[in-house]
Amino acid sequence: MFFSLLFLSFLSVCITAIDVKGSIAWNDVCPEYSQLGHSRVVLDNEKFSAGVLKDGSFAIPNVPSGTYLLSVISHDYIFDQLRIDVTSEVVEAHPYVPGTPMNPPSSILLPYPVRLSAQQKFNYFIPLESFNIMGMLKSPMILIMIFGGGLVLGMPYLMKSMDPESLEDFKREQARMSQVQSAVQSGDLKSGFSALMSAASGPDQASSQPSPQNRAQTTNKSRGKGKRR
Repeated sequence: MFFSLLFLSFLSVCITAIDVKGSIAWNDVCPEYSQLGHSRVVLDNEKFSAGVLKDGSFAIPNVPSGTYLLSVISHDYIFDQLRIDVTSEVVEAHPYVPGTPMNPPSSILLPYPVRLSAQQKFNYFIPLESFNIMGMLKSPMILIMIFGGGLVLGMPYLMKSMDPESLEDFKREQARMSQVQSAVQSGDLKSGFSALMSAASGPDQASSQPSPQNRAQTTNKSRGKGKRR
């Protein structure tokens, strides 16, 4: 009794199942089977599938009633996808746009057996980027290098145009900063911090102390006032 029921259920499935047939139409994108290579036509991500013969035809056997998405899996070519509606008697094909819902189906009914053609060929070749001087100038590291090189080249001319007092202050500050840098590189953080504090307080102390010319003027004024008395 059990085997008879199993046989009847299998027979009912075979009766309601139908073959989905179609073919690949050769065009300028894919002119022949040798260029197509090994490809398969699948329904719902290989739930049902069949290979493509040399003449371009295919037949997916024993497809039960339902709605399916037909796709062509090819290594080199892109094909359109179709919505396939299978009933116990007929197979209907409708165009399908990827990313759109399956329901409701398109009002356009395609001829059956379906005919598919390659729409585009995959391009796996990526050309190497050529040398672009403007692209290099947009890089922050290149701009920093150019700015640093300009400072190095222009520093002697800048120092020549400075007055002696400003030049002495600049050399003094440069010596202090080099002392801080050497202390930090050697790992002596205490000496580096002390040198940094002295470099920060150096300009204030220099500005608070009168220059030799100011001292001479102050001395002359004090002497003049003593003579008037």
